Amino acid sequence: MQKPQLLLVDEPVTGMTHGEIERTAELLTSLAGEQAIVVVEHDMEFVRQIARKVTVLHQGSVLAEGSLAEIQNNRQVIDVYLGQS
Repeated sequence: MQKPQLLLVDEPVTGMTHGEIERTAELLTSLAGEQAIVVVEHDMEFVRQIARKVTVLHQGSVLAEGSLAEIQNNRQVIDVYLGQS
């Protein structure tokens, strides 16, 4: 497809060097104005570079959605993913 409306990217920076991660972040950020981009990623430093909105899934359902700061401070996310009460 030449001009997709949606770009789905799964773990794009796994195994990359720091420089490659930076270039990937720049590329995805530059594409964001042209189509919607959904990135599945566990590297939170990378997510911090690119995320406008973060959605956290748990057992197939949306657990929380918002800015990265909101997600990091969300009690449900902390309980589920860090096992803290």
